[in-house]
Amino acid sequence: MEKQLENFTKRCRRSGLRITPQRIAVYEELMQSKVHPSADMVYRKVKKKLPNISLDTVNRTLYTLAEMGAAYVVEGSGQAKRFDADEQKHYHFRCIKCNKIVDFYHKPFDNIQIPEELKKKFTILRKSVYLEGICNSCKAKVEQRKSNSQFQHELAKEPENHSSKP
Repeated sequence: MEKQLENFTKRCRRSGLRITPQRIAVYEELMQSKVHPSADMVYRKVKKKLPNISLDTVNRTLYTLAEMGAAYVVEGSGQAKRFDADEQKHYHFRCIKCNKIVDFYHKPFDNIQIPEELKKKFTILRKSVYLEGICNSCKAKVEQRKSNSQFQHELAKEPENHSSKP
């Protein structure tokens, strides 16, 4: 982590940014997080160390980190923006039930070809892969509910037999 922090301070200097306690605290929290936190999640953690920091400062700092390449915005669909400071090549999977984001690496994704019509119209700066689905934990919960529901349905259909035969 010390090496990452050293690289971060060098990046700040190259970008003409001051190295403030707020920037350091936000970056450290982002580096330590394994859950791809939202600005609010980072804010709640950093506020314990720096009680006077505001959510706006954390939010602006996270976007500054993304602009300078020290963090990435994990793209999603309609959810609060989530952030990632992991600079190793990787991709993301998000569970649409629990919103958990998981890092994964799949070498063939490194070679995604850009369509020619896009190359003609745009300068591609970054390629990323973002998959959505249902994680095994949520899938098991859904299947358990279905199973319980089916069981309850079957019980309701069975005629009750309270008579006892001698």
